[in-house]
Amino acid sequence: MKFLKSFQYKTVLKSISIKSFVGIAFVAMVLVSCQSLKTAVFDQYSYQQAISLKVEGLNLMDEAVNDFTQHAAEVKTLRLDLQKIMEYEKNKPDNEVSYAMWKSIANEERNLLAGFLKRWKEKNQLSQVFIDEAKIQVSESIDLIIKYEGQKNKTNETKILNFLN
Repeated sequence: MKFLKSFQYKTVLKSISIKSFVGIAFVAMVLVSCQSLKTAVFDQYSYQQAISLKVEGLNLMDEAVNDFTQHAAEVKTLRLDLQKIMEYEKNKPDNEVSYAMWKSIANEERNLLAGFLKRWKEKNQLSQVFIDEAKIQVSESIDLIIKYEGQKNKTNETKILNFLN
């Protein structure tokens, strides 16, 4: 009888420890899988800044038919605003996608907003046809960020990642 009780306790203890191990392993897997799904939450400031930069940028692009020197101060302000949003986005946790998109928009070697401003400065004046085409690209790129900031989901994230590649 003593042996039977001892055997039952050992079986129960093994059963409990296996259940505990399985439970702990399950919780750990859930936590690890959730970690990979992390995305920054909606941020009203980021959303507003994206809209503001789009409107200001597109309006300033219309002025590129004029001499750059007439609008150099406005361009400087817009570049500063781009730097500010990039710094803000860089330091938000779990925000790699938005930050990568802003880096692309602010990259003077790409054909987006900062690249347009650089070209305008180099050429001093741009044609209306070029401006109109460039505005389409800039508008679409910033729209991707606006949509992503408004609704952070896999579809909007995939659109940004495809654009960046």
